[in-house]
Amino acid sequence: MINAAFGYIALSIFMNFILYLIGMSCIHASFANPVQRKSKKVALLVGLVLWQIYILIIGNSGILQDFSLPPRVLIFLVIPVFLFTAVFLVLNRHKAWIHNIPPHWLIFYQTFRIAIETLFVFSVAKGILPELVTIKGYNFDMIFACTAPILGYYVVKQKANYRSLALIWNYLGLAVIASIIFLFVTAIYFPQLYGGETSLFPKEFGLYPYPLVPGFLMPSAVFIHVLSILQLQKG
Repeated sequence: MINAAFGYIALSIFMNFILYLIGMSCIHASFANPVQRKSKKVALLVGLVLWQIYILIIGNSGILQDFSLPPRVLIFLVIPVFLFTAVFLVLNRHKAWIHNIPPHWLIFYQTFRIAIETLFVFSVAKGILPELVTIKGYNFDMIFACTAPILGYYVVKQKANYRSLALIWNYLGLAVIASIIFLFVTAIYFPQLYGGETSLFPKEFGLYPYPLVPGFLMPSAVFIHVLSILQLQKG
């Protein structure tokens, strides 16, 4: 059986590597000055590493094992990274570098969610997640993620006629993520909706590496969706 804990760490390392490669390509295409290129690369690498260190510290502190209100996961992980996404993309929405990323890369990126949902299923077997937040319950993210390579291939082939379809797909992806967040939040804080009296998640879910899901993996999917939308809207 797959070791779910190791799987989350391995997937996070791999997706950080993919994000860094995308960033490197974008920097090379957008900045001609070698000094500026170097500073951008360092900033990107430091930013990715520091956020992972922060998740590691918070995930091992025990803070996230407290499932009382207000929700610690939202306060310490989700809200900060969503605020960064909003501020960063608003400030950069008119920058040329956004258009130096091949649009199909941003679509293919979402394929990694197949791996997340697979890990969710193995996490149920370990008692880390309730079945209702997986594809066996009300989480249909795996189905959506399976469309990413199909749409990505279409974008590669249909260079002039893909924007409307890709925009709809990105908005649908954000809606799917919103439904998953709703599932997790209600299962943790409002288990009565599902016939439970206490949180459907064990305290272990608040320990590293599981905070990688709300702290990095899910927000990275949101970030790439919004970045893709900005790129498609600006043409």
